[in-house]
Amino acid sequence: MGSSSSMPEEVQELADKTGFTLEQIEHLHRRFKQISGDQPTIRKESFDSIPDLEFNPIRSKIVRAFFDKRNLRQGPCGLADEINFEDFLTIMSYFRPIEMNMDEEQLDHFRNEKLKFLFHMYDSDNDGKITLQEYRKVVEELLSRNPHLDESARSIADGAMMEAASICVGQMEPDQVYEGITFEHFLKMWQGIDIDTKMHVRFLNMDTMAHCH
Repeated sequence: MGSSSSMPEEVQELADKTGFTLEQIEHLHRRFKQISGDQPTIRKESFDSIPDLEFNPIRSKIVRAFFDKRNLRQGPCGLADEINFEDFLTIMSYFRPIEMNMDEEQLDHFRNEKLKFLFHMYDSDNDGKITLQEYRKVVEELLSRNPHLDESARSIADGAMMEAASICVGQMEPDQVYEGITFEHFLKMWQGIDIDTKMHVRFLNMDTMAHCH
């Protein structure tokens, strides 16, 4: 953003594009400068200095999500080498809380965008499906602090995948193989679950912002 603090029209443009208020953008710009070390862009290694992230079991997935071109709306696959402030705001907009004045259509779109972001975190090979291997990997990372849970991680992932299969494709025959969760299936699985409380970013000190409805 550079000198854009003194350029209200540019900040207003970012506000219109991302849905953040001017005050929230100022707050996020301070956080961006902290992470980037006052540089105009953030690279993956910039996240190494965030203490709250250090012990997060899916740290690598969270960091990768910030550079995923699908989330940055820059293309169907690949990772960016660095992100600027506008990119940073684009990623942070997935974590915005639901606003009271949203109509049904806006709510649906907003919820789908959040779920798409989560889906991309699981679908690491960009093929539009979360396979059993990808799902196992996430569960294993979540349980990685406990070496005795290797087998548990596998059975938890396998059980969750079978449940996904039954929700999405109905009763399967014993010899059928469930190839993976598509985004359409993913939406089905999250029906009725309050996504808003599940997606928060404590490491960005957003707690104060999360209540600004």
